[in-house]
Amino acid sequence: MHRSHPSISRRKHLMKEMMEDDYALPTETQQIARVISSRGNNLHEVETVDETFLVSMPNKFRKSMWVKRGDFLLVEPIEEGDKVKAEICKILTPEHIKEYTKAAIWPDKFTKKPVQEEATSQNKDDSDFEDDLLPNTNRPVNRDSSDEEEDEETSSEED
Repeated sequence: MHRSHPSISRRKHLMKEMMEDDYALPTETQQIARVISSRGNNLHEVETVDETFLVSMPNKFRKSMWVKRGDFLLVEPIEEGDKVKAEICKILTPEHIKEYTKAAIWPDKFTKKPVQEEATSQNKDDSDFEDDLLPNTNRPVNRDSSDEEEDEETSSEED
């Protein structure tokens, strides 16, 4: 009988657990944190509303779940940690974020700007950026068609 690789079945069960999540709200000891960077050895630097510190990824998530910069986590403090102050309890999905926002427990620090404000600020940044660009000297400068017509008229009159 052929058995599947243990890590594949573990990953399958973790994914199933994550999909069937009841979106339980964090306990009093748990905190919502955003990943700032990965430090290696299953350590991640995170920021909460108050501070920045390292968290560890528990064995059950290793090699089956990945987090990247900007992801949100639910972390629980650990007592024995000096530099590593917490352990990851849950990797939050957009559905978790919606539920936490509805329950009014999502930190204001992590709330995104409205889309219109982002687009407006991005357009301002783009126009500033274009103004700062120097002309490309490797390409010939294209003149307007009206300038060319005037030049042709003056050259034909001179002949």
